[in-house]
Order: sequence, then structure tokens, then C-alpha cells
Amino acid sequence: MESAHYFTAQPAGPFTRKPLTVELAGATRHLQTSSGIFSPDGVDKGTAILLSDVPPPSPRGNLLDIGCGWGPIALTLGLMAPHARVYAVDVNERCVTLTNENAAAVGLDNVTASLPDEVDPAVEFDTIWSNPPIRIGKDELHSLLLTWLPRLAPGGNAWLVVQKNLGSDSLQRWLAAELDDSFSVSRESTSKSFRIIRVRKASR
Repeated sequence: MESAHYFTAQPAGPFTRKPLTVELAGATRHLQTSSGIFSPDGVDKGTAILLSDVPPPSPRGNLLDIGCGWGPIALTLGLMAPHARVYAVDVNERCVTLTNENAAAVGLDNVTASLPDEVDPAVEFDTIWSNPPIRIGKDELHSLLLTWLPRLAPGGNAWLVVQKNLGSDSLQRWLAAELDDSFSVSRESTSKSFRIIRVRKASR
């Protein structure tokens, strides 16, 4: 599979950009993609379900896309919430570059992609959207989610799309057990073979 190692910092093979035309936030967008990243040929099924099924993001504040790939979630957040600041993170340096270039191509100055360690640790997020990288392995996935989900701002919501046969129900139970009492975890919907999991942090 071309993108089997998309979760490495520097994927094998040349970084050769190629055009990608997709619909995001109700309009056609002309972007760039490359090999060595997740879903390089378009919006994958899980991300498409997330983008169509979850409520609009917070219109202001800080928004986060965990595992941005070439940027479909981050760009949609930026387009839907032009007055918010969108952070996009990925361990794959190629993804960071592409998301920043695609944000510029769409005219978004409120989207910034970076490596995870480059995000100010004091920042809290009003909305998190993610198609988390399940295939990195359970321990790595759990570490990733426990890095970002506790940084929800009071009253904030995280929306995760996870395929049923890749452990969505067990992940939901694990999150409910691991996060403290200020968080609630629920299954919001099921579409095709995917679940939408919502993590909400209580208001102060």
C-alpha cells in the first residue's frame, strides 16, 4: 500500500506534488497531494463521514485537527470558522508542508500545520476533529489521544471518527475510563462501518 508508512516523520520515496481536486465546505478546491501520506488520492470514507455528520465547529477560539494528512479536516475547519485559529498536527513532515500549502492555496490565513511538539503546550482547544491514525498501534494511539484530548477547553468538544472493525467501541470504553470526571464520552452516531465518538469537557 502506497501510504503504509504515512505515520513516519519522513516517508520513503520522493516528495513529488501532484494536483488534487476535491469538494470541501461545499465548493470545489484545487489542492496538492503526494505519495507517502494518508489517503493521498482524496477524502477517505471516515473523514467524509466526520465532515458530513458532526455539528459545526466553534466559530471562534482554537480548533485542532489531529493527524492532518494533506489537510481536508483542517481546511474545512478553517473555511467554516474563519474567525477561529486552526491548528493542524501530524508527525509526517510531508503532511505538514502540504496542509500549509493547501491552506494558502484556498486563501486561509487562519490555518497552521506543524509537528506536534511545535504547538504551544498552554493552548486549549474549543473544538477537536480527528480521524485518528488507528493503525499506528494501540499504545501509540492511546498516547496520542491522551496528549490532545485533555487540552479541550471547558465546554469544548472533540469528535473522532473510528471504524467499527478497528475497535471504535473498545476505544470509546477506554477513553471513558482514562479521562477524568470532567469529561464525558459518548457514541453520537453510526454511519456505514464508522462510529462518531464525542468527548466533551464540562464547563467550569
